[in-house]
Amino acid sequence: MIEIMDTTLRDGEQTSGVSFGSQEKLSIARLLLEELGVDRIEIASARVSEGEFNTVSKVTQWADAHGWLEKVEVLGFVDDCVSLNWIKNAGGKVLNLLCKGSLNHCTYQLNKTLEQHVADVKKVLANAREMGITVNVYLEDWSNGMRTSEQYVYDLMDALKGESIRRYMLPDTLGILNPTETYDFCNRMVNRYPGFHFDFHAHNDYDMAVANVFEAVKAGVKGVHVTINGLGERAGNAPLSSVIPMLHDHLSMETDLFENKINSVSRVVETYSGIRIPHNKPVIGESVFTQVAGVHADGDNKKNLYYNDLLPERFGRMREYALGKTSGKANILKNLQHLGIELDEEITQKVTARVIELGDKKQTVTLDELPYIVSDVMNNEQLVEQNIKLLNYSLSVSSDSRPFASIKMEIDGTVYEESAYGEGQYNAVSRAMWKIYKPLNKQAPELLDYVVVIPLGGKTNALVQTIITWKFKDRVFKTRGLDGDQAVAAIQATIKMLNIIDKM
Repeated sequence: MIEIMDTTLRDGEQTSGVSFGSQEKLSIARLLLEELGVDRIEIASARVSEGEFNTVSKVTQWADAHGWLEKVEVLGFVDDCVSLNWIKNAGGKVLNLLCKGSLNHCTYQLNKTLEQHVADVKKVLANAREMGITVNVYLEDWSNGMRTSEQYVYDLMDALKGESIRRYMLPDTLGILNPTETYDFCNRMVNRYPGFHFDFHAHNDYDMAVANVFEAVKAGVKGVHVTINGLGERAGNAPLSSVIPMLHDHLSMETDLFENKINSVSRVVETYSGIRIPHNKPVIGESVFTQVAGVHADGDNKKNLYYNDLLPERFGRMREYALGKTSGKANILKNLQHLGIELDEEITQKVTARVIELGDKKQTVTLDELPYIVSDVMNNEQLVEQNIKLLNYSLSVSSDSRPFASIKMEIDGTVYEESAYGEGQYNAVSRAMWKIYKPLNKQAPELLDYVVVIPLGGKTNALVQTIITWKFKDRVFKTRGLDGDQAVAAIQATIKMLNIIDKM
């Protein structure tokens, strides 16, 4: 069993531009402990501000009322009783004491010898015992300490090993380690101090945080530190969403976390932090369970050939099949099945062709847009022969002039061109069309209704379905057009109408 400590509310809040409000911190703490099931949370640094003190007080009051107080930790400093009093007055019960894990930090930041630093640390530990506060120890800059002053690290540990310290936390403070070093250094600590509880705290400066966690656990550490969405200073910390499935799948390690809550908690933190989750971020990225290539959807249909162990259902998500210019029939079938729509082979092929055509105009076609495409294709099926075609059009609109349209049409094999101004782009197109139609003595229909429908999702590049209701020779009917541009969709609907009345 690996213990998971989440430090989103302390280390994660050191992300540039991130500052959680009091209620947001309380909300995230509740999600981490109650929904996600992490073992411990680090929620703040002592002595930061009066506002932080009040926030920590709210979290500890809630945690105490729900039996979580021993799982709530606050970073503190080697400052006699100052941090301890701050934590106690805020209602906290656990101090994560920041000691110096490298000779350089001890010498040049504290200007002290190892012996002086140890004496100061022991004073804090003695005060904590008297106050009933549990202490874990961070060996700050431990990774550099192991590289450049390994004996200092051992001397510090030897001086503290008889003290009442629950956990020793090994941070790669500057994110400098590679996986080989991580295993080697952690393994030395575990073998030298058997029976001690070691945590590993990874930073991601070389993009190796998750790999380093992997090696630390292999080396025998009992706990790892993570943040939601990989938040943290500089390049961030090891993201919980990557670490948990890695532990479960690649190391066969157990944790107390609920995988199906990872995505929902990540989305809440994304909202509160204002830091967007990359679309391709493993497990929680918007696109990571979306198959784009048609061959992949085909393989999934036949024997789940493109599945791995990261099944979306594990994380409260579902697999999607992108609709766009690389879509194949298999993508379309998967999405139609999801919508409960059954089409024959011929119509499915035409829907696929229409999706590819529309995909060339925009990056993807959404699931919400697919029914509109099906409707558009089915409606086109009613037009057996098209004697009237729009060969080309040009639309222009500016702030200092009326909309203008020029069009080229083919009617019964003859090509016509006209242009006109209008009160809107579609009105300009309509006037240009009627300029062509009037000399031909063709009768115009009456426009009864004009409806624009945009699929759900709020995307500005969404497909637009324009539905126009016409009346011609006492018959009322509708035509539809579908495009990323409303005016173009209306033009499509109008051309369909012209071909219908041409047969009436």
